[in-house]
Amino acid sequence: MIAILHGYLLEGSGSNLWTRSIIQSLCENGETVHLMCQENHPELYDFICEVILYHSNGEKEILLKRDSVYLGKCIMHKPELGNTLPVYVYDKYEEFSDVQPMINLSDTVIGSYLQTNIKILTQIIDEYNVDVIHANHAVLMSVVAQRVSKLRNIPFAIMPHGSAIEYAVKKDNRFFKFAESAFDDAQRIYVIGKEIQTRVKNLFPALTDIESKMIELNLGVNTSLFNPVKVAERKNNIDKLCSLLKNVERGKTPSHVQQLQDKITENISQEKLLEAISISSKYNAKLPDEDIEQKLQSVNWEKEKIILFVGRMIANKGLHSIIASLSEILATEPNTRLIVVGHGPQRESLEVLISALQSGYSDLVYNIVKWGRELEEDGNKPLEEIQLFFDHLKKTNELEDYFTKAQKYLNKDKVLFTGYLTHKELCYLFSACDVAIFPSVVAEAGPLVFLEAMGSGCFPIGTYFAGMGASIDSVSHALSPDVSDLMKLSPDADQTVNDIISNVKKALYVDDDSKKSLRKVAIDKYDWKNISKKLATDLHQLPKETSKN
Repeated sequence: MIAILHGYLLEGSGSNLWTRSIIQSLCENGETVHLMCQENHPELYDFICEVILYHSNGEKEILLKRDSVYLGKCIMHKPELGNTLPVYVYDKYEEFSDVQPMINLSDTVIGSYLQTNIKILTQIIDEYNVDVIHANHAVLMSVVAQRVSKLRNIPFAIMPHGSAIEYAVKKDNRFFKFAESAFDDAQRIYVIGKEIQTRVKNLFPALTDIESKMIELNLGVNTSLFNPVKVAERKNNIDKLCSLLKNVERGKTPSHVQQLQDKITENISQEKLLEAISISSKYNAKLPDEDIEQKLQSVNWEKEKIILFVGRMIANKGLHSIIASLSEILATEPNTRLIVVGHGPQRESLEVLISALQSGYSDLVYNIVKWGRELEEDGNKPLEEIQLFFDHLKKTNELEDYFTKAQKYLNKDKVLFTGYLTHKELCYLFSACDVAIFPSVVAEAGPLVFLEAMGSGCFPIGTYFAGMGASIDSVSHALSPDVSDLMKLSPDADQTVNDIISNVKKALYVDDDSKKSLRKVAIDKYDWKNISKKLATDLHQLPKETSKN
């Protein structure tokens, strides 16, 4: 039996998505998986047949018990952690009042977190005879796996994801030492591509044998869930999506939007804008917007061209570059819309940016770009990609023309924010869109949304570096060079917005044969079933005696 350690939720993207996808596929293949995580709504995932809550006083409580619908099954174990949850990037969690980037936490708090998880995992190993541990992320679950491995003499593996490396291991020597020690002791390290393999190897130069432990394990996509539809069927897809939302709780309302808009003036100060953002963002962001159905039903799905962004709304994901490109795209392709799916602290400032562009408030636009990450309380860097784009337009005497186009073409209905959607709904939306853009500013190990777009017949575009670059390279052979080049955005900040403009205009008209070729690669190389079989086979073959006790 396999134990998978994941310190967070199953909803959302990145490692959360990887975890739920790989576990479902393992269960389909007949494996028994013991998952340790903090998911608040396990009943939503049909592969979970039992949930056990471990109270801090030592008592256990069965929260869910039902028959498995798969050949295998997943039993979820949830340690009670108290109020504090260590994370990589600040987010909101409904059960935790004190969510903190782990680099801000004391040794005492980190030590307590580790001990709680070590205690529970040891109980799980003893009670269920688990014989191998898989830990997500470079820290902190890798440390939990390492210490329990030593206590019970069973092997463990680590799968590093980019966020822990970038936001914890590289920023705080405590977590570097934790990770270095865990990677040194691990029997296996799964990497999702050459880029992260190189990143890990360079991160730990003292671990001379680390490369010999690495096995490449592709990211995946459920190609039976994410599949293409004809243009004539897109509206039917959206109707299905809306029906799934019928009884779903809602987050942001039109009144939240209006509350912010009412405060906006061209000369609003940073302090006043931050205050307005704070007041208008008091809603549960991990839910769909109240009026999502009206927004989606306002689209002519057969005649309009649709650009899609799915991801966390933070500056590192680069959504602001798409917003900046829209005026130029719409000037050529006015029958186009951008749909934005997700949540994050950048949403409100981007809504203000769009409003300022629509209203011709150039001074406010410049200020939002200058204030940048301060508006999402993540440092003081400007939105460099837009700043450099504006510098270029100024040198070529095109800046005034840009703002004229923004007022003329970027009306309020051209960008539709949906709020948060799960993959149950997203699979219907991806296939109803023409182009998906992921202009990440930071290196990512491997964006799963890129593969989901491929599987859905939605042409993917992303920053051509790190894991995204590897994903693009892995499918380029299936396309003509001129089409494969459209997937690539330069990682140079001064090129990003211009690349989006030029690439999207052409990508909106990529032929069906190219999209079918992308779909075939998604099936052949990236389907989760094949990936989970490779993972399970390798985990079960790891030596049962750990080598560094």
